Amino acid sequence: MEQDVIHRYTELEKHDIFQSEFLPELRALYNFGYRLTLDEDDARDLVQDTYLKAFRFIDSFKKGTNAKAWLFRILKNGFINEYRKKKKEPVKVDYQDVENTYNAEEYVGPLNAELRVEAIQEELGDEISNALNTLEDEFKSVILLCDVEGFKYEEIAEILDIPVGTVRSRLHRARHMLKLKLTRYAQEMGIKSADV
Repeated sequence: MEQDVIHRYTELEKHDIFQSEFLPELRALYNFGYRLTLDEDDARDLVQDTYLKAFRFIDSFKKGTNAKAWLFRILKNGFINEYRKKKKEPVKVDYQDVENTYNAEEYVGPLNAELRVEAIQEELGDEISNALNTLEDEFKSVILLCDVEGFKYEEIAEILDIPVGTVRSRLHRARHMLKLKLTRYAQEMGIKSADV
């Protein structure tokens, strides 16, 4: 079994790696973070935490390898850890926010929790976004990493820390679930297929 060798980079090398390999992935990380959290602020926090961890552990990154996959794995692990932590915490409510909301003249009732960022809707379309967001995280992550972000099966396996066969299986199941969810919509749009 090959042991990971930690390289001690100089401050200049760290800065160069961060600028040239990590920062160009900012938009892709945010998009993936948003699709996982479905919240802009949570996605920004997740990306910020990812970059902090990436810089903190930059010595374990091998220069010249796939920085995007390395960052996505950090983000995915951060999402899972935060999800587990939040699941154990009781729900917190800021009384001042509640009071301000109910006292506001333009308050018309609770907001729809399924609202999406316009850019994502334009990129994927409302129906596809909505169908994708109904998938369980394990299926949604695989389909986002493969079909939206363009990672290879081996890279997805590394990011999600699962075998390549599991990636293939989950991707097949996720695509099938999406197909079932979108069949009626496709028929309404006049899209005809032999297997719809």
